[in-house]
Amino acid sequence: MIDRELDIATRDGAMNTFITHPEDAGAHPLVLFLMDAPGKREELHDMARRLGTAGYYVMLPNLYYRRVREFLMSPEKRAEMVGHMNSLTNEMVCEDVSACLRFAAADSGVSEGSAGTVGYCMSGPFAFAAAAAFPEQISAAASFHGVRLCTEALDSPHRQAHQIKAELYFGCAETDEWAPREMIDALDAHLASVDANYRIEWYPDTAHGFVFPGRAGIYHKAAAERHWERLYALFGRNL
Repeated sequence: MIDRELDIATRDGAMNTFITHPEDAGAHPLVLFLMDAPGKREELHDMARRLGTAGYYVMLPNLYYRRVREFLMSPEKRAEMVGHMNSLTNEMVCEDVSACLRFAAADSGVSEGSAGTVGYCMSGPFAFAAAAAFPEQISAAASFHGVRLCTEALDSPHRQAHQIKAELYFGCAETDEWAPREMIDALDAHLASVDANYRIEWYPDTAHGFVFPGRAGIYHKAAAERHWERLYALFGRNL
């Protein structure tokens, strides 16, 4: 794999971004890997690499770049993390996605055609919103234990779901106080009403954050492997 760290110019500054893709010559489909609340870190770099080994050009931007270039989560930094997380909006992240798409369009290592997005926890709604904001460019979007997917907020991503052309996938933890079943049921009903191409899947015996190997007591290996299987299939069908 070829790994790079570089800054991508956005409307609001320089967004430090991790990029990984296969060493084999040629162009590869683009996947935007959107970080969870603990931030851009080596655990996510490794996940991006695993996705890249399947033949993708993966971009993992630091979505907190407006406030901090590097954030390393620790128990005493939880309040800081929440502040960073709550500073973001779907509109802001879609601006960042736009910057990534522009960068990728100028890179010969990225194949022409559709891109994919995947978001975790905090970024589940960001991947969903990006699919609505860029319907001609994003053809597959996935959310795993995503929060705020269908709420009363004016910028809730479900409100623009009728604009989406992408295939959508939502992987949900069985026990998740941040993404309760009532919210997912409401999302299901709304997506059905707008005739979206989507799938919602529940992962038995899991809790919020089950895909992350570093989450002691939360990581669920079998469910995490299913998550990879679903991602590969989704992107394989659409990119």
